[in-house]
Amino acid sequence: MTKQYSDKVGEALKLAADAFASKIRKGTATAGRQPIPYLSHLLQVAAWVAENHGDEDQIIAAVLHDYLEDIEGTSEAELSRRFGSRVSTMVVALSDTTVHPKPPWQERKEAYIAKLRNMPADTKLVSACDKLHNASSILADFREVGADVFAKFTASQEQTLWYYEQVTEALAHEWEHPLVDKLRGIVAVLRLASVDKTGDR
Repeated sequence: MTKQYSDKVGEALKLAADAFASKIRKGTATAGRQPIPYLSHLLQVAAWVAENHGDEDQIIAAVLHDYLEDIEGTSEAELSRRFGSRVSTMVVALSDTTVHPKPPWQERKEAYIAKLRNMPADTKLVSACDKLHNASSILADFREVGADVFAKFTASQEQTLWYYEQVTEALAHEWEHPLVDKLRGIVAVLRLASVDKTGDR
């Protein structure tokens, strides 16, 4: 039987599991509830990439898309050596920074949006899966706790909504995919849900 991927996929999963072992999803360390390991996000993004016909390099990039951004002491050269230049190029593109400590939030997000517009389709697929999972998680939490969900982020509620709206439009620039439509729908629901009864945001 033909293998659908090489041992590099397992290597990437092991690297991510080790690197993110102590990290959890923001806002999930609440009383009486088991915090959600950050690894769950990486696995979900990789699963969605695979389910949307991503190839091995895209799956690996999905597993490692936050590696350079969130893990200090890492490098593009390391990823290129272990997984090839296409993977490392995608991971760099998918990172809003590879500098530690990170630059200010607005600066990072504006830079990411600008480069996302012109990313190749293979990289946009990974980004779309990443942002779709994040936005879906925010919406699920919003339905449970309301606007308090935004308190876990560095950015304000309005900044967060602005970011996801801009990301959606950047993804849609010269690229059509059902994932973009799904993301646009979730972001629209979040925007409407964040408007109070008086119409103020």
